Amino acid sequence: MKSAARGILALGLGYFVWYTPYAALVKALSTGILPGVDGPVEGFVLLPAAALGTFLSALIFLTAGGWWRHVRRRRVLSREIPLPGRETIIAGFFTAIIIGTTTLNYTFAGVSILLMLLLMRAGVLILSPAADAMRRRTIHNHSWAALGFSLLAVTTALSDVDSYHLTAGAALSLAAYLSGYIGRFQIMGQHAKQGVEAVDCRYFAEEHISAVTLQLAICAIAALIGQGGAMLALREGFTTFLTTPAALPALGIGVLYEGLFIFGTLIYLDRREYTWCVPANRCASLLAGVAASYLLTWLAGVAPPSPAQHIAAGLMVLALLALSYPALRAWRERVPEVAGETTRRALLFVCGGNTCRSPMAAAIAQEEMRRRAGARWDVASAGVSVRTPGAPMTEKAVSVLRELGIPALAHRARPLTRELCAESDLLYCMTRAQRDMVLALAPAVAARTLCLDPAGGIPDPIGESIHVYRRCALRIQELVRQRLDELPAVS
Repeated sequence: MKSAARGILALGLGYFVWYTPYAALVKALSTGILPGVDGPVEGFVLLPAAALGTFLSALIFLTAGGWWRHVRRRRVLSREIPLPGRETIIAGFFTAIIIGTTTLNYTFAGVSILLMLLLMRAGVLILSPAADAMRRRTIHNHSWAALGFSLLAVTTALSDVDSYHLTAGAALSLAAYLSGYIGRFQIMGQHAKQGVEAVDCRYFAEEHISAVTLQLAICAIAALIGQGGAMLALREGFTTFLTTPAALPALGIGVLYEGLFIFGTLIYLDRREYTWCVPANRCASLLAGVAASYLLTWLAGVAPPSPAQHIAAGLMVLALLALSYPALRAWRERVPEVAGETTRRALLFVCGGNTCRSPMAAAIAQEEMRRRAGARWDVASAGVSVRTPGAPMTEKAVSVLRELGIPALAHRARPLTRELCAESDLLYCMTRAQRDMVLALAPAVAARTLCLDPAGGIPDPIGESIHVYRRCALRIQELVRQRLDELPAVS
């Protein structure tokens, strides 16, 4: 995940590498020009096999890459199983719509790869400043300039409508595709995309498994209902189609989508604004679409992209350059790419009265930071139910810290405020109830507010024996070390 922040160009190249054969294979299979396949395959017929290919390859990827450890655990029938949270399941639903319609958009008869590609890419480019505005991120003049170039590109592409008809089905599929991005961007911006590796890893893994599972489930449920042409086509895709020679390349479409899905999501999860991340993704897919069109021209004699579509592609490149202006300026001036990036970041521990657990966690984290090279986070603590502001850390808390060889920091209890939340890059709460109280106070920090123990809460030792304090401190020390291992170094 760290590479998402440092290697956007590498991620864009990976996206291009997977998208080119994906787009070419979808169009070849849907138009009947793929060798060994008898006739064209309708989009809804190949969708189940593609969904199955994405689902299976996602399971392999998540398992081989160890991503399951980032998924939250839920207790079901006395057993803990990996189960995504509500917000990532909803995000997965929107992403499942994107996955399915992306494949369908390339299967409509008479609609070229480049035309649909331009419409999809321009649409998401237009959405990116809107998504930033909803999250109250600054939108610069170069974003509005890029929006103008994108609209010109769409107008130019649609001038080809006489030779490439945009059918009603294609228009509906495109609308569903863009709606999926509206929902996905909203949830991703609220619950991830903060530059905190643990949060982004959890979102990536949970959205990933939710999306591929929901896409397959939606196709299966529609096939079982079997009412209307689209549902009957899905039923065919799950039954007789799987015995045909076209089934294997259809599964391959799903595998290729899994690859571009990985790279695309990692690009969007970069902490920078959408008007920065979207161009990196869209540029890669635009170039991949052009490459796919020429690949089909070379392999199957398909007509190359028209002059109007070349002009539209050129306008899209100008839009991408406009949106990339901050990065280009930073490269020229050798200054940080992200405006306002600081050399230190703030870590806040939260408990109830702010006299036991959170100040112990802050002292332990401070000592761990001192021992670790490159760890440059400011550490503090606060309480959601402080009864006596200014109260010191309890004597037993100070005592067990000294037993662990950790200096007890000069401490005075303070209540949590909206300002403290806003100033903190990451907040760790001792219980889920305390996390809920933080979010009630400052809903905007939801994505960066976590439980120190993801599997449960840390009981309050106030009023208990020194042995209870000692167990509490040792548990906090273990968890703090785990959480610090997940944090990106700030340099």
